[in-house]
Amino acid sequence: MSLVLLESDGPVRLLTLNAPERRNALDWPLLDELAEAVRTVAADRDARALVVTGAGKGFCAGANLANLFGDLDRPTDQMRDHLMKVYASFLGLRDLTIPTVAAVNGAAIGAGLNVALACDVVVAGPHAGFGPTFAEIGLHPGGGCSWMLTERIGRGRATAALLEGAVIGPDEALRIGLADRSADDALADALGLAHVYAEREPVLMADIKQSVRIASTSDLPTSLDYESWRQAESMQNERFRTFMRRFAD
Repeated sequence: MSLVLLESDGPVRLLTLNAPERRNALDWPLLDELAEAVRTVAADRDARALVVTGAGKGFCAGANLANLFGDLDRPTDQMRDHLMKVYASFLGLRDLTIPTVAAVNGAAIGAGLNVALACDVVVAGPHAGFGPTFAEIGLHPGGGCSWMLTERIGRGRATAALLEGAVIGPDEALRIGLADRSADDALADALGLAHVYAEREPVLMADIKQSVRIASTSDLPTSLDYESWRQAESMQNERFRTFMRRFAD
């Protein structure tokens, strides 16, 4: 049985973590398949958007610690190198140029939270739970959690969430910006969003993603420089030209 399913719905790709009997907890076989699926999407010229979800009742219950971490008595530098390989297996989601949407249908805990945070847009279902629970088990956050959580909800809230290590429900996640939307059916809502994105110009979508990243890490002149070039280029696409003709009429 495949631990990661990759399906096509027209121009939209649906990636499903498929180990429902363990709430899609991450182990090496699953992470290897996840990394390969992400590479497949990256190479797919017909893919215009990606939805990521979990099979069954959970999104992703975190890491299978014994399987992923292995020998805890290794020297710290060796353990650090090992962890970086773990992180790379799912952080490829952030490198995709197409829009990505996480449909969080259940618990997204620890490393599972990271998988959701690696997506551009997060949709929370009624049973979603967002768990930056590292401190609760005596473990420092990893996999980019500190950075991605701070990017989403700000320094103060990220610090508080990581220090407490509690699971955040869907309503609170929406209130603080950890989730962007809530829906009774997270997957259906995410797929609907993905199809909207997929109808738009792929270069424009990629440039918007890059523009926001520049804006979040740079000053206004740097952001304006990038925006001015990309906006000037976007005036050449047929969608904009069609709009201008309608506007003139």
